[in-house]
Amino acid sequence: MKRLKIIWLIGISLFLLTGCWDRRETNDLWVVTGVGLDQTEDGEIEVTVEIHSPNSDGGEGMGGESSQVGGNKMIHQTGKGISIPKAIEDLDTQLPREILWSHTKAIVINKALAETGIREELDFLIRHPEPRLRSYVFISEGSAKDIMALLPPLERSSSEVLIELAKSEVLMKVTLFDLMEMLKGESDAAILPMVDKLPPEEGEQPLETNAYINQSAILKNGKMVGSIDDRLTRGVLWFRDEIKEATVTVQPENADGLISMNLIKGTTKLIPEIDGNQLKMTVQIETIDDVIQNKTNWDLNEIEKQRILEKELAEAIETRLTDTLEIVQKEMKADIIEFGEEFRRKHPEQWKGIKKDWEERFPSVEVTFDIEAKILRTGQGNVPW
Repeated sequence: MKRLKIIWLIGISLFLLTGCWDRRETNDLWVVTGVGLDQTEDGEIEVTVEIHSPNSDGGEGMGGESSQVGGNKMIHQTGKGISIPKAIEDLDTQLPREILWSHTKAIVINKALAETGIREELDFLIRHPEPRLRSYVFISEGSAKDIMALLPPLERSSSEVLIELAKSEVLMKVTLFDLMEMLKGESDAAILPMVDKLPPEEGEQPLETNAYINQSAILKNGKMVGSIDDRLTRGVLWFRDEIKEATVTVQPENADGLISMNLIKGTTKLIPEIDGNQLKMTVQIETIDDVIQNKTNWDLNEIEKQRILEKELAEAIETRLTDTLEIVQKEMKADIIEFGEEFRRKHPEQWKGIKKDWEERFPSVEVTFDIEAKILRTGQGNVPW
């Protein structure tokens, strides 16, 4: 028995002495926080990575660019190849340390590449085990490489600016997972936020500025087919029941100024109907808003004035949605407002016959609106100061 105890203790000791021979030390890694994808003039793929280096050494002499914030260094490096894997292979030959992709926060795809189609690039990003499906995806008006290389004045890196823009929920917020779901959905259409760079302040270097979002890219069958401005983007958010923040300004009839309202809560319900060969969709919206500015001489404590204002608010929302339909339904014919998904869900048997011709039938769906607007608070004071 004593002999067995000794053997057991020796075995436990040997087990405790074993090391993690395949463990990757933090100081041996460079962490990718952002990725930019461009298409070169000769058709190759250019991959630019934004790398967070926990140490301040390294990065020079590799042909890349770097910036220092505190004790953290951001390094930007670019590789080229006939595909993303080959471009990354080119990157690996330039970098002295192993790259860790699992902390990627933002993926920026150049507009020119998006117009030729991004299915192959998405296949890599989704199939590879390291890039996160929670990474936010953007389309860049200009070079994605330039967006990645920006030196924002208040954030550590360009990717941090992008992720904060996405979290603001003012316009579109799309993750890699969201994009995958949209493109494999019934309509094979997607919408992505578009980023560009602000002009630098006077005296600053060209890259010493921030990225910003003011448009949304529309994709159909994996290719970018156009873009819409921020006003119509909010229209899309209303259709998709994703509206979180919105400000509407109206000038009521017989009023001598403007009244602005801020969204408190908005909900949208799509109600599909099949009437013979005609497809119909009722868009049912409920919105609750607060008045945030009154530039008229109206006393908004009067119930009659509130009812008029609610009617004006509903009409303003309907106008925005009608304008949105004119572009995405009639012109681009891209079902980013998920009508097809609603017909499939509510009328699954009929949808089997509709689906094959959906691209042709979507533009002819008859849309009606049922919008109920309510003013919750008019604020302190009856009339302007």
